[in-house]
Amino acid sequence: MKKGFIKKLIANQYTVIDDITKAEIICQARGKFRYMKVNEDSDFNKQLTKRTKKETKVLQISPKVGDRVIYDDAEDQVLITEIQPRKNELIRPDVANIDQVLLVFSAVNPDFSFNLLDKFLIILNQERLTPVLIISKIDLIEEEKLNELKKDMLYYETMGYKIYYVNSKQRIGIDVLADIFKDKITVLAGQTGVGKSTLLNALMPELHLKTQEISKALGRGKHTTRHTELYEYNQGFIVDTPGFSKIEFQIFHKEDLKTFYPDFIEYGNSCKFKGNCNHIHEPGCRVKEAVESHEILESRYENYKKFYHEIETQKDKY
Repeated sequence: MKKGFIKKLIANQYTVIDDITKAEIICQARGKFRYMKVNEDSDFNKQLTKRTKKETKVLQISPKVGDRVIYDDAEDQVLITEIQPRKNELIRPDVANIDQVLLVFSAVNPDFSFNLLDKFLIILNQERLTPVLIISKIDLIEEEKLNELKKDMLYYETMGYKIYYVNSKQRIGIDVLADIFKDKITVLAGQTGVGKSTLLNALMPELHLKTQEISKALGRGKHTTRHTELYEYNQGFIVDTPGFSKIEFQIFHKEDLKTFYPDFIEYGNSCKFKGNCNHIHEPGCRVKEAVESHEILESRYENYKKFYHEIETQKDKY
């Protein structure tokens, strides 16, 4: 038995890099191990609906890019026999054991969305992942509008997020990014058409990744990434993933939403009802006061209310 990690997945074929030899091995997943008995504390055990509990049960587990695995090459067909515990994972992009996430948003085409940004931040907070924010296509937006965007993004900088503004086609801002990848598995994530593949091409021109502009007829991008793969770069790995037009977080109780807003916590401790305040209708809410005094970004609070209502009205899944 040997150890390695999965670099690429195409059509149920896994490319595994051996820990010792660094050779790339093509593997299949052993059928039996896909159905694993997991206890309630297992990394593989996720709460999928409001009414299910995390208890010991048999689950179908499939390997992901980034997984550390044990494989057997004693036979002609090399088989992955075990997936080792994951420190984190994302569903889409479907990657495990991530060190950082580069969230790519375009200034225009598609237009920048604070709603989508805040939703992404909730999902990454759930997985205890800190993102790096990349704003692309800065050459396509009017200077005045770009300055307005940067002014609002200062709020996220005060929260501790690193933000980079790039023009990938002319390599503006690209060199500054080069040193953040060392010894890390980095995921590029963002909706279709924001320029993830263009950014990768700017970092690694030898890849010649296919890119497509936003469809004028549909107003959205076409999928250009067909599989998930880790690319070696500056002593680390970058993974490009398929884009998407919609993402969903899994929060089953509306009272839990505020716990994923680190900028609300300090103010929430001063609310009249302390930890029982959901910052919606309650009197004496310090968070709402902070919004009115512009200490909290108004768009961020408005998105919070939308997400709260979304969770409140969602139908139970069984």
